[in-house]
Amino acid sequence: MGATPAANLQSSEQDNDALLAAGWAALPPSYRVPAVAPSLAEARAWCTHLAETHYENFHVASWFLPKALRPHFHAIYAYCRVSDDLGDEVPDSAQALALLDFWGHELDACYEGRTRHPVFVALAETIRACSIPKQPFADLLTAFRQDQTVPRFATMQDLLAYCRYSADPVGRLVLYACGEASVDQAERFRLSDLTCSALQLANFWQDVRVDFTKGRVYLPQDDMQRFGVTDDTIAAGIATPEFRALLHYEVDFARAMFEEGLQLIGMVNRDLALDLDLFSRGGLEILRAIELQDYDVLSSRPSISKSTKLQLALRAVAGKLFPFLALGKSSRSNGEAA
Repeated sequence: MGATPAANLQSSEQDNDALLAAGWAALPPSYRVPAVAPSLAEARAWCTHLAETHYENFHVASWFLPKALRPHFHAIYAYCRVSDDLGDEVPDSAQALALLDFWGHELDACYEGRTRHPVFVALAETIRACSIPKQPFADLLTAFRQDQTVPRFATMQDLLAYCRYSADPVGRLVLYACGEASVDQAERFRLSDLTCSALQLANFWQDVRVDFTKGRVYLPQDDMQRFGVTDDTIAAGIATPEFRALLHYEVDFARAMFEEGLQLIGMVNRDLALDLDLFSRGGLEILRAIELQDYDVLSSRPSISKSTKLQLALRAVAGKLFPFLALGKSSRSNGEAA
């Protein structure tokens, strides 16, 4: 006789538990769900530590945030960081998918008032205080699941559809956290999406060789074909004239998105405008670094020096003190607070 439905279910649950155990083992022990849920203060301390030790640019940007907003940004960052690592730092796809499904259930539980992990204990308060819907958080998990199964994109529209889940939710979460999603929401989301997708594209163009070693090619396949570039070109690590022409085209495309998205800087409060200015400058600087290498991202990865990062931060601060220096023109008076 075959196994009963109950036996099959039990076997499936055991298989899933084994996948989860193996997946957690590939990640830092601190990522695991604790035996006892932490207090809000403990959870926020956990998120702050993760944010300030894992992402230099986030740490720099957080200097410019009003103190009351920092715990919310740290909680959002921690959610994004752990979610990304569940998919990207676990080498086995089945284990990664099991972890992402588990994380999705924890997200559902968070919105139902049940939290166990430090990320969700902290995030629950941010969600409550900032009235953030579930969808942007869930969309990120959609992208990380897609990473396990989709290594190529046929067209730029397909790639931008991926960015819709992988990058754009972050900008929308920031707008919610800063109280900037209630007025002109559709237009603000549109401009935020342009900026976030452009930053994602800039990172893709910067990391063509790195991503290729992971089995991923983010350059649209139809663009590669049109310019006469193949996987063999990337594998050889030699930036042929055809490859340089392709990267030139893609860099111009991303820059145009950045330039249109800059309008958002002039629509939001001054503190958020400073962060948007900083990240937009950073993305544009990545594109400039690619240009300075004559679009050769195969022999060496373009990078932004620490001195350039400091200059970008100082210019962003100057844009706050002197709005006419910012990338986007502020539409608010100097006296308005965040």
